[in-house]
Amino acid sequence: MTDISEIRLETRRLILRPPNADDFERWAAFHADAKSMTYLGGVQSRELSWRGLCGMVGAWHVRGFSMFSLLLKDSGQWIGRIGPWQPEGWPGTEVGWGIAPEYAGKGYALEAAVASMNYATDILGWTDICHTIDPENLASIKLAQRLGSSNRGPTQLPDPLSDARVDDWGQSREQWEENRLKFE
Repeated sequence: MTDISEIRLETRRLILRPPNADDFERWAAFHADAKSMTYLGGVQSRELSWRGLCGMVGAWHVRGFSMFSLLLKDSGQWIGRIGPWQPEGWPGTEVGWGIAPEYAGKGYALEAAVASMNYATDILGWTDICHTIDPENLASIKLAQRLGSSNRGPTQLPDPLSDARVDDWGQSREQWEENRLKFE
């Protein structure tokens, strides 16, 4: 298994790397923010946020992948989490995202999502990528559409999120091979 401390993706403006303990303060602030968490399961306490961070770090060790911490390249500022995600019972191999509200609308999510989609297909060998999105989350729907994903209909998340309304937006590896060309 690869040493996760060696995993690092860079885009023009961003660094994507596995989360670590240094991220906790910004991670906890993100998870405590009602706007950030509107479509991500709701506001979380510091304690629950800590467990979530540890779960992401643990998934890197158990599965060999998980979401990346998203950092601004010029300052090292943590601005969100994005990337491959498939906890037990998840409806598919997902590339998901969550960007702190003060960094929304600047193209960071798209830039990081493209890098994450490439990682999922090129490194992880995924043949399908989904994005589980609440039908009212217009910003995430717009991002999924920009990536070339389409709405494949309602799906269900595992507990404790089983009551959440989500649609399966996604595309096959072959579709991504075509769609990614517009970002190169």
